[in-house]
Amino acid sequence: MLMATADQKLDLAALMREHQAGVWRFLRALGAETHLADDLTQETFLALYRSEFEQRSRGQTVAWLRIVAKNLFLKSRRNAGKQVSVAELEHVESQWNELAGEEDGSGLAEALRECLKQLDDKPRQALDLQYKEGKQRVEIAEKLGMTDDGIKTLLRRTKARLRKCMELRVKQLEPEA
Repeated sequence: MLMATADQKLDLAALMREHQAGVWRFLRALGAETHLADDLTQETFLALYRSEFEQRSRGQTVAWLRIVAKNLFLKSRRNAGKQVSVAELEHVESQWNELAGEEDGSGLAEALRECLKQLDDKPRQALDLQYKEGKQRVEIAEKLGMTDDGIKTLLRRTKARLRKCMELRVKQLEPEA
């Protein structure tokens, strides 16, 4: 294992302060549960500490951290015996890079919070049941007094509405050229 000098430790601490939230959000976007994202974020910075990484620019640092985090996520999924759709993962990664760029995703998180506030109760409940509680569509339909097809349609429309809202908010976040 490489040993860091005192200056490198300060740099590592600064890099962690600057990039830790972004790595964690990226892992969550890839599909990591909260506790796994916590662990993989730590492992990502351990990999940084152990590597001979030379910081050149913010963009290169962000790209390096995301590559390491994604590879650690893939490894964890495979070790758990779970199927990994690399194409789907690359699609999510591509969208994240397009939307967040070199930033940590905090603007995206805030935009999503604002878009969620605009939803009526039933669509918000359906999303909460699916994503916060991990319920299947049949369970959601039963809980909300709807049919399975009704929930499927509600979720599809709600996600489309959120996507459109997010696109508008992200455009507002972009700096003017």
